Amino acid sequence: MKYRTVFDIIGPVMIGPSSSHTAGAARIGKVARTLFGKQPDHADLHFYGSFAKTYKGHGTDVAVIGGLLDYETDDERIREAYKEAERANLTVSIFEEGQIDHHPNTVRIKLYKEDETFELVGVSIGGGKIEIIELNGFVLRLSGNHPAILVVHQDRYGVIAAVSNLLAKHQLNIGHMEVSRKEKGEQALMVIEVDQNVDASILEPLENLPNITHVTKIHD
Repeated sequence: MKYRTVFDIIGPVMIGPSSSHTAGAARIGKVARTLFGKQPDHADLHFYGSFAKTYKGHGTDVAVIGGLLDYETDDERIREAYKEAERANLTVSIFEEGQIDHHPNTVRIKLYKEDETFELVGVSIGGGKIEIIELNGFVLRLSGNHPAILVVHQDRYGVIAAVSNLLAKHQLNIGHMEVSRKEKGEQALMVIEVDQNVDASILEPLENLPNITHVTKIHD
């Protein structure tokens, strides 16, 4: 693993005790909340491996719930996340799962609001860093460490070029990009990490491109 600064080793400013089990977990929860676009009514948290064994002692559960409430990693309210969730009418169910192949610090988050559902799998890789490896059935790799644009679209020729050209027009430099699809010609997901925060005004022209069904962003 490459570290850019000493803070990548020490970890972020956070509510403890663990950068991987607490701060990373909070960041996964916050990314889920951001991508869902609203506060859910209910959340199912499936903890795997080390998360499943130690989440009570390390506060992984309250950290994820705090993230779902849109708290930053250093927000004192994380300690009282269950009470804060109750105040916000957010109910939570915890499931302890077994080992998983790709990483021991893994959580699957399922969010519900009325008839809407959302599912995300996140991994805390240490030092507060995370990776999102699955989103609504799409396999991907999203670090959460950089501003990103997620584009849901139909798998058609020219869509990737159209999105890239529009970003170039707005002088947004792409640092990482990948596309995942479930079936040829069906729905696909484009994940684009960029070097600067994305202005909300860019989202509308992206959504107006042919074969684009939904666009969202994650800020730095």
